[in-house]
Amino acid sequence: MTLSVSTQVNPIATKMVLQTDATATPDNNILGTGASLFMVDIYNTSPGMVAYLKLWDSTSVTVGTTNPAMVLMMPANTRRQVAIPEGVDFASGLSMACVTTGGTPGTNSLDSPVVVRLLLKEI
Repeated sequence: MTLSVSTQVNPIATKMVLQTDATATPDNNILGTGASLFMVDIYNTSPGMVAYLKLWDSTSVTVGTTNPAMVLMMPANTRRQVAIPEGVDFASGLSMACVTTGGTPGTNSLDSPVVVRLLLKEI
């Protein structure tokens, strides 16, 4: 699992987060501060499993127990982008994980990589 954060020169967002293998192990407090989310790009490479990207307004989460602020479902072998022009604030901090079950429960990772890109601005 590789997580990288790069600075963006953009009037809306200033950080691009790339997670090349999002799993049930959470990436906690990604920017180390609160963030506004403007775009999510998810690529579920699994040929037969649905992916659920869970996002939390928290610096630390327990996957399967902590209620996510947002859950995005991605069908098998699909890539999609979700634009959020007004942004969604994660004031405490942004944490994320990707599992095979929607809602709060679910602690299983997919059998193939899920690539996630987030366009963020620190708040």
